[in-house]
Amino acid sequence: MAGTVLCARDGAIATITLSNPGKLNAVDLAMWKGLASTLALVSADNDIRCVILRGEGEEAFAAGGDLEEFLTQRDTVERAMAYHREVGAALQSIADCRHPTIALIHGACIGGGLEIAGQCDLRICGQSSRFGAPINKLGFSMYPAEMAGLLRLAGAPTLLEMLLEGRIFSAAEAFAKGLITRIVADNAVLDEAQSTAQRICAGAPLVAGWHKQWVRRLENSKPLADEELRASFAFLDTDDYREGLAAFLQKRKPEFHGR
Repeated sequence: MAGTVLCARDGAIATITLSNPGKLNAVDLAMWKGLASTLALVSADNDIRCVILRGEGEEAFAAGGDLEEFLTQRDTVERAMAYHREVGAALQSIADCRHPTIALIHGACIGGGLEIAGQCDLRICGQSSRFGAPINKLGFSMYPAEMAGLLRLAGAPTLLEMLLEGRIFSAAEAFAKGLITRIVADNAVLDEAQSTAQRICAGAPLVAGWHKQWVRRLENSKPLADEELRASFAFLDTDDYREGLAAFLQKRKPEFHGR
C-alpha cells in the first residue's frame, strides 16, 4: 500500500504530513510526487504565511526512501533516473516555496527524510531524534543532485563523515554539525514548531520572501550588481512597510497584508 502526503490548514499555517504507516513514513514514489504537487499548491496560496513539514506520529519524520520500491522503480539506469527526477522535483519544490518552511522532527530523520528536512528553512527536533544516511551498508550511493542540498547545509566534512561511516548522529551531534536549527524536549517539539510558525506569521510576508531570496542569492559568490542592490529596497513601495513603520511609531501591533 502506497504512502500519502496530507495537508491541513490552520489559519495562515499549512502543515504537510508524510504518512506511510508501518514503514516509519518511508517516502515512496507516490509520496515524492505528492510532496511536489502539494508544495506547488501551498506556495501559490497568498493566504499562507508559513509551512510546517512533519512525519505522521512521533516515531519518525521519515526513515528514508521506501526500499521495497527499489526492486521495481530503480532496477535499471533509466528507471532510476526517472525515479530521482521525481525526488529532485519534490526537494526543489521545498526549496522554491515562497513561504518559510519548518521541519518538525520526531524520531528518525534518515536518508530521504534528511534530504527533505534539509531543504526546509528551519529544522526543529526532539532530544531523542536521530539523523543520518547509512546507505553505504545497503550498497548504493546518494544521488549527486540530492547530495547537493546536504552539502550546502552542513559542508563537506560532515557530509563525508555521515556517508563514509554510515553513522547515525544524535540530535545534539546533528545540532553541533549544523544539520539542525533547534533542539527541544521530545514533548515540546510540536509546540515549539507552532510557536515558531506564529512568530513568522506575525512578520511581514513580503519581507520573509525577500529574506529567503537574498540568502539564496548570497550563497552565490558572484558580486551583487547595482540593479540587485537597488532591488533590495523594493520594500519602500509596499503598504506593509508603511504599516510596519507607522505601527512602531504609534506603539501598536502591525497588521500586514502582503502588499
